[in-house]
Amino acid sequence: MKLRSIETVDWPSILEIQLECYPQIEPESLAVLQSKWRASPKSCFSLEIDNKVAGYCLAHPWILGFPPTLEQELGPITTTDTLYLHDIALSAKAQGKGAGGLILDQLMQFAKIHGFSNISLVAVQGADRYWQRQGFKVQEIDKDLSDYPADACYMVYTL
Repeated sequence: MKLRSIETVDWPSILEIQLECYPQIEPESLAVLQSKWRASPKSCFSLEIDNKVAGYCLAHPWILGFPPTLEQELGPITTTDTLYLHDIALSAKAQGKGAGGLILDQLMQFAKIHGFSNISLVAVQGADRYWQRQGFKVQEIDKDLSDYPADACYMVYTL
């Protein structure tokens, strides 16, 4: 199992993993996912198992308390104060092997090196329980999250 930068050839696998992991959500388009990668390629990773993409992480600098909407294609990002974790998604092949922790550790190292004092995310499909075990805390925000599933909650990890 290894982490590496996302490569162009990874995108078909990333799209398949997105479909596998989020059956209750309309999949985001390739253009939207790639816009997050282009915004911050060094904070986006592919997870390989047996030389095949089995998971991914998309994260980028953003503004605390104002998460991007689903299907929001990112342009240049100028004002930031959080590393926003858009997604860590693992195929069934990667689950239960410590892959999530490996990715999160890498992301935390990136955040610290680049001067971020926190990582934020919107948890969906009951993932808030997982993120709470990782040290994330639910935070109330003014931004409407109605474009996310009904159980969506904004969470922040303070580094």
